[in-house]
Amino acid sequence: MDNPPIFTNDAIVLGLLMLALGFVFFTSSKEEGFWYKFYKVVPALLMCYLIPAILNSLNIISDETSNLYFVASRYLLPASLVLMTLSIDLKAIFNLGPKALIMFFTGTIGIIIGGPIAILIISAFSPETVGGVGPDAVWRGLSTLAGSWIGGGANQAAMLEIFEYNPDLYGGMVLVDIVVANLWMAILLMGIGKSDRIDEWLRADNSAIVSLRKKVTAYADSVTRNPSLPDLMIMLALAFGAVGFAHWSADGISEYLSSNFAAFRDNKSALSSFASSFFWMISIATAVGIILSFTRAKEYEGAGASKLGSVFIYFLVATIGMKMDLTMVFDNPGLIGIGLVWMSIHAGLLILVAKLIKAPYFFLAVGSQANVGGAASAPVVAAAFHPSLATVGVLLAVFGYVVGTYGAILSTILMQLAAGGQG
Repeated sequence: MDNPPIFTNDAIVLGLLMLALGFVFFTSSKEEGFWYKFYKVVPALLMCYLIPAILNSLNIISDETSNLYFVASRYLLPASLVLMTLSIDLKAIFNLGPKALIMFFTGTIGIIIGGPIAILIISAFSPETVGGVGPDAVWRGLSTLAGSWIGGGANQAAMLEIFEYNPDLYGGMVLVDIVVANLWMAILLMGIGKSDRIDEWLRADNSAIVSLRKKVTAYADSVTRNPSLPDLMIMLALAFGAVGFAHWSADGISEYLSSNFAAFRDNKSALSSFASSFFWMISIATAVGIILSFTRAKEYEGAGASKLGSVFIYFLVATIGMKMDLTMVFDNPGLIGIGLVWMSIHAGLLILVAKLIKAPYFFLAVGSQANVGGAASAPVVAAAFHPSLATVGVLLAVFGYVVGTYGAILSTILMQLAAGGQG
């Protein structure tokens, strides 16, 4: 690292992130004056993401020298999923209907066709940007973006192995992934604050979502109580006990699959992403939360289980923001241009289909993030609408793992054809 940030001690970085979150929640709670008007335009969740991004861009803190994202994504995210699913109503989730799946697969198709179309568009203005031969061929590198934006990190690694892109150039693709995916997430978060207006424009029927939110809120009100110290400790015990179990199980499953089946061990295999311990950890933590929702543990929603889960989610948002360096947008304009065109096609297709089937913005945003952000950020976007909806984000992200490698391979074949079949 050329220029280390001012603060590399994670205790200090943690303090800065918590001060940022405290500042956002303090100012967003104002009911008049400048801050009231400000948060009418800029959602509080976006500010929780943007302030750490600004601190990173100014080289005050850096994700490269911090382990906080790892802690948030591996410990706090699964804990929040358990706490947020304690009061889940599975029947109401299923009553949301097929539009969630339709929007998810629309997002997947947008990524699959977006890459080759972006290559065709950019090649008309700057053919050298999409050129290269052999391991340096740009389409090989873009295969890793397709893997990341449909399935996540495991699929991204699989694409690097399958299409043998030059590892020395791989950093440029990671840059595009970070910049474009995070910019798109920021836009989605901004839209959440205007979701009612967007739903009106889409002529969407969001009655099932409203009904689910009312049902969960009514249940929480019926069991609500001031949380005692035992309540808080028991909720943390359930959450982090589940996190420990999820990690233990995920490591065991991942190790078993990798050791006993060549298809899971081979990074070039479409099944290799299922050997990802992160995938199993998220899936198991969510399953534990769902199982607990059928027990008396559900009543801890009245003591603020989902609020505690939301604290963890907001901290995760801050650590995701810390990954974003706003100055990087100018580092490789050609590749960034491909990424922006690609993501615009993904977004445009989602908007078109949402308009046609009258799907609410919730399904558009979560369907997109389940592809582009995966299990780490799809629950974040879903929970921003209501904590009870976090599980929808997880379930859709699991589909991302299932179709990620196959979708990315198809997209890469199309990108190779769009690039003239070279390389």
